Amino acid sequence: MAGSRMKLELSRVVQGRSRLGVLKGLGRTGQHSLDVPGCLLYTHFGTVPHLTQDTLHTLSNLPSVTQITLSNIAEHQEVLGEFKDGFRKFAGLDDTVLYCSLHDPATSCPTGYTTNKTVSVWGSGGRIELTVAKFMALQRTVQPDWYQSMADGETRQNNTSRKRVRKSVDRTLTHLDECLLVHQKTQELEGVEVFGVVEGGDILEERVRSARETAKRPVAGFCLDGLQTGSMDHVLRSQLISAVTKELPEDKPRLLQGVGRPDEVLVCVEAGVDLFESFFPFQVTERGCALCFDFDISPDPERAVLELEKERETAGEPQQNGDLNEDQTQMTPFEMNLKDKRYQDDFRPLVEGCGCYCCKNHQRAYLHHLLVTNELLAGVLLMIHNTAHYHSFFGALREALAKDKLDLLKRRVLGERGGQAERKD
Repeated sequence: MAGSRMKLELSRVVQGRSRLGVLKGLGRTGQHSLDVPGCLLYTHFGTVPHLTQDTLHTLSNLPSVTQITLSNIAEHQEVLGEFKDGFRKFAGLDDTVLYCSLHDPATSCPTGYTTNKTVSVWGSGGRIELTVAKFMALQRTVQPDWYQSMADGETRQNNTSRKRVRKSVDRTLTHLDECLLVHQKTQELEGVEVFGVVEGGDILEERVRSARETAKRPVAGFCLDGLQTGSMDHVLRSQLISAVTKELPEDKPRLLQGVGRPDEVLVCVEAGVDLFESFFPFQVTERGCALCFDFDISPDPERAVLELEKERETAGEPQQNGDLNEDQTQMTPFEMNLKDKRYQDDFRPLVEGCGCYCCKNHQRAYLHHLLVTNELLAGVLLMIHNTAHYHSFFGALREALAKDKLDLLKRRVLGERGGQAERKD
């Protein structure tokens, strides 16, 4: 395998962990880049849910990397094979980098279907069993710019035994070696990057072993798996990520799978994560909700005075502890439920000052009406706003790291959360 073109150039490392920089050399020709901390563009079969390509590109500052998943694509392998020109052209995607992951992060899949030789993905037609040969045949058909290696990720349940976790790490390393061997001999995958997968469940020693061994292989970056929302205590997750990232090279990116909530993103960036999957706006949209959390870190003297008064008023009161909501289908404190009757005569935009098409042209009352009448336009408008709001949050996160304002950003996102979603003012 030729040397990786993908390279992470760091401009700052804050408090020894949080990394600010640019991931360069993306795509077959290396002309694309991605700011980190950052996220990928989440899609179903190459399309952002609810949005056409034209509608999507009314949004600015979209990531240069589009995520597609084998769980969506595997059942269409025969058609893609006949098409012969790869998934990018098949889906009408232009000027984007394709990253192919194994599973859809917004959809939970059944466990108990892995063996020493196979893993399973779940498409609309049910379970599809993949050997390394079939997995790599899919990669040849899809022709992504980078892909996640095959992995046994079925150890995120809390009651998983140490023996099963060890087997997961061993299987994943074996899969990686086999994938790399096929990759090196496949002309269609020349210039394509491979990300190794770090497993290990909730066992520190296995996490470190997995990271250390994966880092020895010729991979362009790392996927941290089995740390999804609800899979373990958030303090333990942060400790495991910190231990893992110590074993990984500084100039290669770390992509965390299955984590999207803003509070969790902040904690994981502090532990050394660079990239996230942006499925969270889709989940919020499917709930009929709009993201509305605050991430404004621009100086505002009047606001500072008001916050100081608020702090004095609330001194001694119990504070929110930030416990995670383990069920990813449930509403979080970072969103407003527009199906609620309180919004039927609320004529404000979803978020004051938001520049997205939805907020500039429509009111909360209109979104409420669309939702209660089951109009398809509701999903379109909500997805426009939620996508714009989420990616703007990552822009604010990078700015906060550049300007030493990460603590201020955390106060904005965490300290006032729920207020905007619930207040009626």
